Formats: sequence, C-alpha cells, structure tokens
Amino acid sequence: MSKMTVVKNYILDAAVADKKLRRIALEIIENNAGTEELILAGIRDNGSAIARILQGIIAEYSPVKTVLIDLSLDKRTPRAIELNQSLNFDHKTIIVVDDVANSGKTLLYAMKPFLEYQPARIQTAVLVGRSHNSFPVYPDYVGLSIATTLQEHIFVEVEEGKVRGAYLA
Repeated sequence: MSKMTVVKNYILDAAVADKKLRRIALEIIENNAGTEELILAGIRDNGSAIARILQGIIAEYSPVKTVLIDLSLDKRTPRAIELNQSLNFDHKTIIVVDDVANSGKTLLYAMKPFLEYQPARIQTAVLVGRSHNSFPVYPDYVGLSIATTLQEHIFVEVEEGKVRGAYLA
C-alpha cells in the first residue's frame, strides 16, 4: 500500500504572512491613534498566536499599551465563550483576532462577552478573509481577502508561535 500525499495549495507562505501581519499592525496603530490601551482578544488557538504576533509588532512601532487575552469557544456551536482573564472592558478598544473569517459567525459570537460592558470600540482582525459572510460581521483588518467556494477550506499553519503559511484545501 502506498501512502497518499496531500498536496497543499499554499496561498500564503511565512514571509508573505509576516508582511500581511505587519501591515495589519500598522493599520491598527493608525486607526487607533490616541488610544491609551488596546485589548487584543485572540480566539484560541491560531487567533491567539496571531494576536501575540500583532502585539509584538505593535510594540515595535508604537508606545500604546496592549493587553493580550485568550478567548475560547466551540467554533461549530459557540454557546459558551471563556476568557482566560476577566477585565473591565468599559471604555476600552478591543480587537478580536482570528486566523480565518469564513461566515462571520465565530467573530460575532466572540464579541458576546464584551457586550456586557460599554467598550469604546470593538474591531476585528483576521489573517485571511473569505467572501461567504452569513452574519453581519466584516473584519476591520484583513491580511488577504480570497474568494473561495463553500466546499473549500483555508488552513493556517502556526508553529512555535509563528505563522508558517496558509493553504486552500
């Protein structure tokens, strides 16, 4: 029996992903000028890794304080949303971060815990945005926008806290 080789159709490699994340971080800085503190809420697991990367890049270019929190939810049936720390989100700027935006459902549900407060702004950032929104959530910051079929999936590879690439399957 021979092993079947999976061919990965890469849409981003590590170098391009890094450039896209740097651009997103600079846009975040520019669009939030005058903000004293940004809360980066990464959706586990890849969204959290991307949020950490963005936090590092923002620190390179801006003195704005960033707070990193992890958000956990079941992406298929997002009923319970957990934050790894509880903060007062009143009058704060929150950026919900994920790897891929498909229908907008995960990003929408990820905002739920912050709506118990009175945040100044809630924004969203994704490395890859698709064009199949079923929910009224469109990412504010997108590294790469791509049109796909509903049957295709995008996978972002994160290894040791770095984005290695993204591929279409």
